[in-house]
Parts: sequence; C-alpha cells; structure tokens
Amino acid sequence: MATPPDILCMGEPMLEFNQQAPDAEGRILYLEGHGGDTSNAAIAAARSGARVGYITAVGADAGGESFQALWRQEGVDTATVRTNPAAQTGIYFVTHDEGGHHFTFYRTGSAAARYTVADLPLPAIAAAKVLHVSGISQAISETACDAVFAAIEAARGAGVKVSYDTNLRLRLWPARRAAAVMHAAIARSDIVFPSFEDAEVLTGLSDPEAIADFYLNLCPVVLLKLGKDGVLVCTRERRERVIGHAVQAVDATGAGDTFAGAFLARYVAGDDPFHAARYANAAAALSTTGYGAVAPIPTAAAIGALLAGSRAA
Repeated sequence: MATPPDILCMGEPMLEFNQQAPDAEGRILYLEGHGGDTSNAAIAAARSGARVGYITAVGADAGGESFQALWRQEGVDTATVRTNPAAQTGIYFVTHDEGGHHFTFYRTGSAAARYTVADLPLPAIAAAKVLHVSGISQAISETACDAVFAAIEAARGAGVKVSYDTNLRLRLWPARRAAAVMHAAIARSDIVFPSFEDAEVLTGLSDPEAIADFYLNLCPVVLLKLGKDGVLVCTRERRERVIGHAVQAVDATGAGDTFAGAFLARYVAGDDPFHAARYANAAAALSTTGYGAVAPIPTAAAIGALLAGSRAA
C-alpha cells in the first residue's frame, strides 16, 4: 500500500498563458503553462522533497489531461483528483506592465468551481499531516467554499494541521465577504500566509506588527509576506523578520504559492516555523527569476545553494 501524502493541497488548477516580449514582427506572444495557487504550492512542496497530494476536480479536456500529466511528472499524488466530464478546466492570462503583473481569468463553471462537500476524500484528509487551502479555494463558488470549510473540520477532527493562504482576488468576491469567510477559516487554521497587500484590505491595518497581532489572535503561526522585503514570522511566543534575497526578478507570478509550498515541505520535515520560513523565503525569491507560475519553482538543491551563498556572504 502506497504511503499517503503528508501534505494535501485543495483548490483550483488553471491553465496559464503568460505574456512574453513581442516577437520580431511586434506580435504579443503568450507562454502556455500551469497555474492555480494551491497547485503551485503542491508542486513547490514536491520539488522540496515532500510527499504531496492534490484535492480538486478537472474537466475531461486537454487542460485536465495536461494537469494530470504535470502532477504525475512532479510527483504529486492524483488519487484525490476527480474528473468532471460536464465541466471545463479553467484558464487565465498574465500580462505585464510598469505596475507589475495582472491576471484575467476564465473560470466560471469550471470543474473545480463545481466541487462539493460530497466530493471530499475524507480518509485521505485524515491520513495527512497538513491540509493546505486558500481564499481562492473558497472564492470560486459557494459549493467550493462549503467544501473547504468541511475539509478544514475533517482535518481538525483527525488532528491534521490546517494551513491557509489568503490570496485575495477582489474580482471573485467583495472585500467584506472575503474578510468574513477568510477570517472564519483562519480561526480554524494552524498556519496562515497573508500577504501585506491582502492584509491591508482584509483588516484595514497598515502596520505589519499590527497585522501580525490581528492574525495571531486567530491563528498560532503567522507568516506575513512582505514581497522583496522578506517575511515577518510570528508565533504567540516569538516573532522574527526574515529579510529578502536580491535576485534578478522578472515575474512574481506564483512566488507566494512557492513560499507556502516550500515552507510546508520543511515544516512537515520537522523544521520550526522560523527555519522553515528562511528556506521558503529563498524559494520564493528564486521563483521570480523566470516566467510563469510553475517552471521557475526551484528544487531543494537550488534553494540550498542560495542559502549557502547568503551565509557565506
């Protein structure tokens, strides 16, 4: 019998089309790839050596087949991936300008958005060490939102840790509802990964220390992501700012997802939150050095090399 995954990620995978530089004739080109926040996190954890599985539904289409092949290639267990022949796999486009990267989504009615409580693989959740979900996992539909809450309760009932990444998308739901739903879920979680930008909207606060205090009242481990400035790592007994790494960044798509996946890989391996965050911070930095959500996710060897170089400097 196969060893069950230590980390189960749950959410919506999406085919990605990432804007590239114009060709010689001035045409805008798009690089096809894979995305979806919790899928990215699963792959990041797998590339760092963790046993990972994914909970979702895909369409019976080329996109769904592409994801199944990707997860198999990356060593992500697909036993808890459902195929819905009546729905499609979602897609999105990433464009770039002076203001950063921007997303356009085509996900209404996707197979993942039609996921329900009845679809949950309860035995697999109970056998894991960590269940990882996100705000997007809950925002894509009411049934998916209910399924995430039910998965969280199943995990807690089995003594499984719950990890939550805010990943606020205001195109999916208004800020007030997003805050209410996310904070209810975070209050039932053990680890939370808010970005500073998300937290400003969700809490109305602008001081990182105050934001950390807010989330520590809900959840015992808080990783406040500060982009190029690193991350504020907080427990109820200690807090530490982990500084960012200087890299040649070209595309930040999926950097926060890489952070979450790399952190969880080290967390289930036995690292404390502060050591795991230093590792994950390096992973996130490296993920910005290439285009797309998945291709630039680093391996454990690459992350180790960056950390070794930083220590030597």
